[in-house]
Amino acid sequence: MENFSHLGGASEYSYNPANDDDDSLSLVSGSTRAASQTNRHQVEGDGQSTIDDINFDELSLLDANPEPSRNRHQANNNSSNYDHQSHSDSATEQSSKFNQAENEADFEDVLDDLNRELPNHACAYCGIHSPSSVVKCLICSKWFCNSRGGPGAHSTGSHIVNHLVRAKHKEVTLHEDGPLGETTPECYNCGSKNVFTLGFIPAKSDTVVVLLCRQPCASTPSSKSDLVWDTSQWSPLIEDRQFLSWLVKVPDEQEVVRSKPVGFREITRLEEMWKENATATLDDLERDGALGEGEPQPILLRYEDAYQYQNIFGPLVKIESDYDRKLKESLTQNDVTVRWDMGLNQKRIAYFYLPKLESGEVRLAVGDELRLKYAGELQKAWEGPGHVIKVPNNQSDEVALELRRNDGVPHELTVNFSVDFVWKSTSFDRMQMAMKTFAVDDQSVSGYIYRKLLGHETPVPQVLRTQMPKRVSAPNLPELNHSQVSAVKSVLQKPLSLVQGPPGTGKTVTSASVVYHLSKMNPGQVLVCAPSNVAVDQLTEKIHLTGLKVVRVQAKSREAIDSSVQYLTLHQQVANNDTHPDLQKLIQLKAEQGELSSTDERRYKSLTRLCEREILTNADVILCTCVGAGDPRLAKMKFRTVLIDEATQATEPECMIPLTLGVKQVVFVGDHQQLGPTIMNKKAARAGLTQSMFERLVLLGNRPIRLQVQYRMHPCLSEFPSNMFYEGSLQNGVTAPERIKKNVDFPWPQPTTPMCFHCNLGQEEISSSGTSFLNRTEASNVEKVVTRFFKAGVLPSQIGIVTPYEGQRSYIVTYMQTNGTLKKDLYKDIEVASVDAFQGREKDYIILSCVRSNDHQGIGFLNDPRRLNVALTRAKYGVVVLGNPKVLSKHALWHFLLTAYKEKSCLVEGPLNNLQASLVQLSKPRKPLDRADLPVNRFEPNPRELPNLSYSRNGRDSTPTRFDQSFYKTVDSFSIPSDAQSVRSQATYASGLPPFSLPISRSMGYPNGSKRGGGGGMGSVVGVGGSSYASSMISQDFQSQDSRSMRGGGDDASSVAESMTDSVAAYSQADRLLAGRSRNDRTGLDYRGPGVSGLSSATVAGAGGKNFRAVDNDDDARSLISMQSSSITDF
Repeated sequence: MENFSHLGGASEYSYNPANDDDDSLSLVSGSTRAASQTNRHQVEGDGQSTIDDINFDELSLLDANPEPSRNRHQANNNSSNYDHQSHSDSATEQSSKFNQAENEADFEDVLDDLNRELPNHACAYCGIHSPSSVVKCLICSKWFCNSRGGPGAHSTGSHIVNHLVRAKHKEVTLHEDGPLGETTPECYNCGSKNVFTLGFIPAKSDTVVVLLCRQPCASTPSSKSDLVWDTSQWSPLIEDRQFLSWLVKVPDEQEVVRSKPVGFREITRLEEMWKENATATLDDLERDGALGEGEPQPILLRYEDAYQYQNIFGPLVKIESDYDRKLKESLTQNDVTVRWDMGLNQKRIAYFYLPKLESGEVRLAVGDELRLKYAGELQKAWEGPGHVIKVPNNQSDEVALELRRNDGVPHELTVNFSVDFVWKSTSFDRMQMAMKTFAVDDQSVSGYIYRKLLGHETPVPQVLRTQMPKRVSAPNLPELNHSQVSAVKSVLQKPLSLVQGPPGTGKTVTSASVVYHLSKMNPGQVLVCAPSNVAVDQLTEKIHLTGLKVVRVQAKSREAIDSSVQYLTLHQQVANNDTHPDLQKLIQLKAEQGELSSTDERRYKSLTRLCEREILTNADVILCTCVGAGDPRLAKMKFRTVLIDEATQATEPECMIPLTLGVKQVVFVGDHQQLGPTIMNKKAARAGLTQSMFERLVLLGNRPIRLQVQYRMHPCLSEFPSNMFYEGSLQNGVTAPERIKKNVDFPWPQPTTPMCFHCNLGQEEISSSGTSFLNRTEASNVEKVVTRFFKAGVLPSQIGIVTPYEGQRSYIVTYMQTNGTLKKDLYKDIEVASVDAFQGREKDYIILSCVRSNDHQGIGFLNDPRRLNVALTRAKYGVVVLGNPKVLSKHALWHFLLTAYKEKSCLVEGPLNNLQASLVQLSKPRKPLDRADLPVNRFEPNPRELPNLSYSRNGRDSTPTRFDQSFYKTVDSFSIPSDAQSVRSQATYASGLPPFSLPISRSMGYPNGSKRGGGGGMGSVVGVGGSSYASSMISQDFQSQDSRSMRGGGDDASSVAESMTDSVAAYSQADRLLAGRSRNDRTGLDYRGPGVSGLSSATVAGAGGKNFRAVDNDDDARSLISMQSSSITDF
């Protein structure tokens, strides 16, 4: 028999099975560790042990001076069994046992248990109070059990883990009457008590089991002279969001039956109440009716007037504002150590660490304001505000704060500082003011825009009287392709336009071209906005190239921050302006002296305002963030035309700020199939604040113009996103040879297909913050993939590592630095970021770590199709995905992705130097999808796009180029009426991936039985005299699962479905490409001319009853209007 000990920082668990009659797991306090060493039986041989050798059958409590009475605390042999493997069967067994116990339990006894007074150590959720099954939270002193609750509780973890995660608490202690006594688990090496980082590991030399934190102690050799451990044996104490049963017993079925039933909703409300009243109970929730209160009114599709709009969105903005303020104020960091430096502008810079940023709940950005304080004894109290000029990255975890003033700064001191987050209400105040202006000021927007924004019916679509430019492409910008030209022409003619730019389709170039023509065609300035500074700066560069006078308006807190468009910023143009000599003298004097006299200061401000007004008035284009549009310097200006880029990443109230500056023509540019706005408060998010104005306008029947040609990805990389998220409409503007780097020797499963899914079966773990996840197996393999890319000659700047979870991001950065086999500087230069941070950007090679791998918890927001879309579309030359296909394939979205990889022989496993086709059987999706919900068309490059052939943007002779409409063709998977595409993608699109958007091809799991041709045979989708595919699809999309009838219900959905039977609504964009080509050029394609069902056009009731007229064989610029019947509006 072997001898094991379980060591904590202040405690040591020793298991001594040398005596067969008294096998036990004992607790020895840290103060008596030396005594316990002499009492332990030494093991003969090499002392090697593994976790599987440990037997936790019988547990007893043993002190350094054991008392006989302690032996009464023997745990039940059967209930204390620890199964180190996955708990996949526990939920099923517990459910069946629960039902059996419920039938056998005496009902009156259950009532007695529920009504009697519970002990102090009862679970604060459900009341379970068995000492071996409860744990005390050391932060709030509340007790919680290790039960997930009964069947139907829908708990994602045990009650104790649920509480720790929600309350952001991390330290616990066991009950004194439990098998291990009153013990606080902590790291044997460093004393850390964070249970989310603690795990156990068997040591080699002394055959003991040690409690160690994941980082750094479990990832480095032992620093203790008496122990050495094998880090590969480390396992977390919390597995599948539940404490291991040998540490905290899982309550049996009888205890669960007799406990209070508590669900997810009750737990959520109780945790919220504890923030205000620490003694609140479930009875308080029921008594006060709290469960039914507190939810704000959700957003609507249409609004009666601007007052109703303000009354709904105003409270949501207030909720988000209050949450943001409380969050920032609660993030004060004490005991900060500061490193001082002097900037080039002679301002003091403080460098320090902020551990609280790891959770990812608060996003610190360059320009944010912090307040640094000193409260030590070596100097009188001091505080100084400043703005962030550097945030943590791969190079350093330090935050750099540039102080506003240098006087009195205790730069000779380095300790006893604290950092406060300075909360400012500016952005929220501007949103509220914009909504108020929208309600009370008739001149804030034109009447037409007012009605469109509220969702009111407009009798006749309006067309602006414009003179179309002969050349649509803007000077010094790339030539536009056919879909970009169509988008620009359409935008110039309509007062409200939506432009959808899928990944890599040249959205920024298209926006810059639109702005160029709007500026040339209309008097006054064009206002260009975006929700982020990065997006605004990118647009500023592009628009400046066209030769227009551009002014970039920044917040004053960002004026000292360098950017690529610094010379175009308003404050820099003021500083360089030579029309006011007095102002230049005052600027120079202020720079030399640091401050001005009161008289000079007033003069300086007056001249600055005058100069700013002149620069803004003479500008052609003014650019700022959406919130920046509320800047007082723009308050008295009116903007006839507004373009909002990345509109799908902005909230509605955020978009309203630039719109209420007198807009008469507005252009929204974005992609509602990519990530939307980030909302911190869950109530506001549930009420709909996460939905962008772009999405709501699409739901109202405003059809977005989609850019169709992508220039980023290798064609094999764009195929799945195109089919899944864009109905196969994406065309490839680059050829496969152009996206293959022949000098990069990477072991792709298929050399001509630079993509692979590498199977990783390692389990996920909760990160140290308790609010994120990590996967050590995937992190290890990420490092191996990165190293292989390095050896193949790929530069760090060409690689991007994407992961949805902050915990994994942080772990990968640390792991590569610690375990990377090449120079550390190489790994430092790789960008490791979240999916959100990578939106709008690209890298040559992307490595995606999926992280999630569990038995019960699901895959979280990995199931968000928009997040998957962004992650898969960042790469130009190759993608490596690491994940657990068994877990991911349970979700339909990922099942189709994995099927696509498997069909291409890109689903692999094993070491990189010997990759083999994976033998993993994909799980059946938990929610199978109806065949009628699958997409229709699949688009591929024209056969002209062959190796060794290339075309410039200007073409060669008369040969069509990839910028010509005729360069592309459509390959139909099977015959679908043209109404299906347009109505599905334009009239009924919702945020994110619709339930019907799944790829269907023979190589991607497409259903059998389909055939070409439009007859009414078995394989065709549309039968003569029957219901059309679109009518069936729309009926399913809009009606509930219980009422999926094509003609039933009588609501808008069924009305749409009925009206579309045997009719054609409109061509998809791909259909329009076909219509523009001759019949002879349609070799191998089904010809679908105008009036497939005998009608040249049809009036279709759009989403929510919005009517529009679609004209066959026409482009998006005119698909919503009939020039003969539309009113011509002149502004």
